[in-house]
Amino acid sequence: MSRTIMLVPTSAGVGLTSVSMGVLRAMERKGVNVAFYKPIAQPRHGGDQPDLTSTIVGNSSDMKVGEPLPMSDVENLYGSEKVDVLLETIVERYNQVSKDAEVTLIEGLVPTRKHPFANALNAEIAKTLGAEIVFVATPGTDNPSQLKERIEVACTNYGGTKNKNISGVIINKLNAPVDEEGRTRPDLSEIFDDADTAQQANLEVMQIFNTSPIRVLGCVPWKIDLIATRAVDMAQHLNAEIINEGDIAKRRIKSITFCARSLPNMIEHFKPGSLLVTSADRPDVIVAAALAAMNGVEIGAILLTGGYDVPAEIAGLIKPALDTGLPIFKAQGNTWQTSLNLQSFSLEVPADDKERIEFVNEHVAGHIDGPWIDSLLEGTIGTRKLSPPAFRYQLTELARKAGKRIVLPEGDEPRTVKAAAICAERGIAECVLLGNPEEIKRVAAQQGVELGAGVTIIDSDAVRENYVARLVELRGSKGMTEVVAREKLQDSVYLGTMMLEANEVDGLVSGAVHTTANTIVPPFQIIKTAPGTSIVSSIFFMLLPDQVLVYGDCAINPDPTAEQLAEIAIQSADSAAAFGIEPRVAMISYSTGESGKGADVDKVREATKLAQEKRPDLIIDGPLQYDAAIMENVAASKAPNSPVAGKATVFVFPDLNTGNTTYKAVQRSADLVSIGPMLQGMRKPVNDLSRGALVDDIVYTVALTAIQSGQEQK
Repeated sequence: MSRTIMLVPTSAGVGLTSVSMGVLRAMERKGVNVAFYKPIAQPRHGGDQPDLTSTIVGNSSDMKVGEPLPMSDVENLYGSEKVDVLLETIVERYNQVSKDAEVTLIEGLVPTRKHPFANALNAEIAKTLGAEIVFVATPGTDNPSQLKERIEVACTNYGGTKNKNISGVIINKLNAPVDEEGRTRPDLSEIFDDADTAQQANLEVMQIFNTSPIRVLGCVPWKIDLIATRAVDMAQHLNAEIINEGDIAKRRIKSITFCARSLPNMIEHFKPGSLLVTSADRPDVIVAAALAAMNGVEIGAILLTGGYDVPAEIAGLIKPALDTGLPIFKAQGNTWQTSLNLQSFSLEVPADDKERIEFVNEHVAGHIDGPWIDSLLEGTIGTRKLSPPAFRYQLTELARKAGKRIVLPEGDEPRTVKAAAICAERGIAECVLLGNPEEIKRVAAQQGVELGAGVTIIDSDAVRENYVARLVELRGSKGMTEVVAREKLQDSVYLGTMMLEANEVDGLVSGAVHTTANTIVPPFQIIKTAPGTSIVSSIFFMLLPDQVLVYGDCAINPDPTAEQLAEIAIQSADSAAAFGIEPRVAMISYSTGESGKGADVDKVREATKLAQEKRPDLIIDGPLQYDAAIMENVAASKAPNSPVAGKATVFVFPDLNTGNTTYKAVQRSADLVSIGPMLQGMRKPVNDLSRGALVDDIVYTVALTAIQSGQEQK
């Protein structure tokens, strides 16, 4: 039996889209087969534009999304007293989207002055669809007692607090900076202590609701990153002229500073994420901002007012700052007019801002009550699938439980510093940053990152001598002397590897700056392979829209023999199983079954036979062409009797040329996230990064490494 949950906003401005996205993500994490339906589109600025939540969910996931009715049609039907016709249409569309789902999430209408019928219509829709009701509220200026009273009043439209169909309430924007009218005001955020105050407010809310029949199903604290818009969105809103594009599509605005004071009184506002608004005839401000950018401070953007151009002399002087990616754009109005335009900027997440959408999804999902999500599956029958959100959530949960210490030799690299802070914040692992402590702290400050508990900084110069004797002992037979050892230990990867060898850390992650060879040669020499393992290989986790696949080997072995290929297949299958993916291994070739001839396909055929003999407990088949391995209709004609064809989860490629090309082609063409490469077969976990790695790539690689360490100990 499927379940229907309806999110009902108690007022405008509750962040309904964010809560809907977060609840959907919380369900995806648990492998729930969920569908989404917003019966009536409600664009922010009126008219019949596409509904925001429906568009975001449809673009960013593979879940089934119902088609909302245009608001103009609803207004006509409601005004003509044809509510029954409206409800029949809603039921028809609901049935289309919910028929194969375990849970269907319905998003209600937001009550506004233009749509005063929203509360009554939400109640009718909930009753008609037999939906369980979850209110969405925000404290605004209310204290916890007043918030409780307000929510209990909202229940009166739905039969009161004793109505068994009322499941509870999700409280959003906890501790958000608000004005006297209760409207969210990010410009007031600096007077709030986000961490301590949010925790205290959360506790107070939970205590107050302990005496209420309404269950709190989520308490979502406000964070500035939830509304951190891209600089390009701000420029488009102002219809501004781009002076220097830089990283305008990537830089995020977290604060706005109007540079009207003298320079010494403004320097403190020249920080990461700041939009500096100044007239172009203030060269002192422009040059000072350029100096900050050249020193590594990622200022969000500079907005010039008054319609002036930057003087040519100044433009030449600040060119090195422009080369760092500093965006500059120009508005035609004066500073006062520009400030009014900025106040009308929408804080809603744009449907094409994938990075911010992902942050909202994860942040809100992380504060939704887990037992409630689990309860939604009671009485349902379905096969759990490991979707990409479920896989990422599983990674972080397993890493938290592992509780490992991971060394990051590239300790002063900006992405690495950010990743270490995120790992600490999420409890994924304790990260050890190697390098000069002052430089690491400087890089952190430039990135707007705090390195607190959960991040350890170790001065490479202070500890290097500790490992000289041990390195000579390990590599003396290869000609290692104290002089050579000291020289080798100047390399931070060698130093991190020696820490791993000494059991001072549990794993190593490198490669954001170093090449693959720089990263893996020291561990090969010092850590060596695991007992009973003849080869080190790698896998990538490919996060397709509806499932996670494993690709191996796409990074290490150029042309493995049949024996080595069999070993890679077994390693990859075991890795897949360890991360919750049921291994069905396809040995990939240009030919399926017995149809092909030649040395290459013979190698795959022999490797398949060897792997099957060595591990009869695994489901392995080959040779299979890629399409036969992944597509059921192709498998039916090319390999009808294969236990793997059409449903493979682990793809083992015959050589590095094929594997690396395929993984990059799939990743880039389908715009997929891939996690890896994860090395297999080492005595202790070491993992390599791409030099183009994003911060999230580093975070998930740290999580993989922590989990590997825990598994190897078991």
